[in-house]
Amino acid sequence: MTDTSEAVDGYVEDEVSGDGWTMKLGDSCERLTEVDDATVDLSVYSPPFSSLYTYSPSPRDIGNCGNLTEFLAHYRYVISHVMRVTKPGRLTAVHLAQVATQLAKDGVIGITDLRGAVIAAYLAEGWVYHGDITVDKNPQAQAIRTHSKALLFVQMEKDSTWSRPALADYVLLFRKPGDNITPVTPVANGDVTREDWIRWASPCWYDIRESDTLNAAEGRSEADERHICPLQLPLIDRCVRLWSNPGELVLSPFGGIGSEGVGALRRSRRYLGIELKPSYFATAVSNLRRAEYEAALPSLFA
Repeated sequence: MTDTSEAVDGYVEDEVSGDGWTMKLGDSCERLTEVDDATVDLSVYSPPFSSLYTYSPSPRDIGNCGNLTEFLAHYRYVISHVMRVTKPGRLTAVHLAQVATQLAKDGVIGITDLRGAVIAAYLAEGWVYHGDITVDKNPQAQAIRTHSKALLFVQMEKDSTWSRPALADYVLLFRKPGDNITPVTPVANGDVTREDWIRWASPCWYDIRESDTLNAAEGRSEADERHICPLQLPLIDRCVRLWSNPGELVLSPFGGIGSEGVGALRRSRRYLGIELKPSYFATAVSNLRRAEYEAALPSLFA
């Protein structure tokens, strides 16, 4: 199915489906209204980190909000819709990081507690705060990518009062109130072993490689102002295996280049993704078609 429309501001909607997946192009605040109540079993996604990254020039892009207050007001529309479409008792897994402030923009060098603000926003929309996971980050790689003086050798040696540890990533877990009528049984499904759980029950995941992602370069466009940073595939894989059953529906309201969808299809789940930026949407469709094809290949050991 394809339904394309274009507004005066260049806003475009489209929809492409395959075997077990649907990708919607458009604004999550609008396109989530098309999803029926209580039909999603799990959502896994990484929202724009306030104004940390600029993904598109669209005023609909949550990452383009002028400050944290505007960001949270915009984001809460998505949070409320994800609550509506999620089945009672089921989870949403939200990946994010803290945001460093800048002297030129914010008047001070420090950190904005985006993690705490997002938790408060979910609680305000009725979610139950279920838990979180800290994902380890490489400080040298982060120093190269962000040019943060807080992580530089020269700053530590010059005046270490400006030095701080690298900023970790987090997976925040929220549960929709109510009883889950279909238990998720990862051990019985063959998705997770007790040995897996011994490692993954740790509050810190140290073995997620930052580079283990889909190819972000395929989703770039000339208008990109900053880099895209897709979610790591092993992180998605663990969430899908732990908190959904085969055949269930996984949602990402910020679909990007389709990472969560690829992770869902590889584990025999269904997927619904929404993405605002056309170049990311096109790349997501390509990635999902490739994952669909790979999932249909006969196994040597079948």
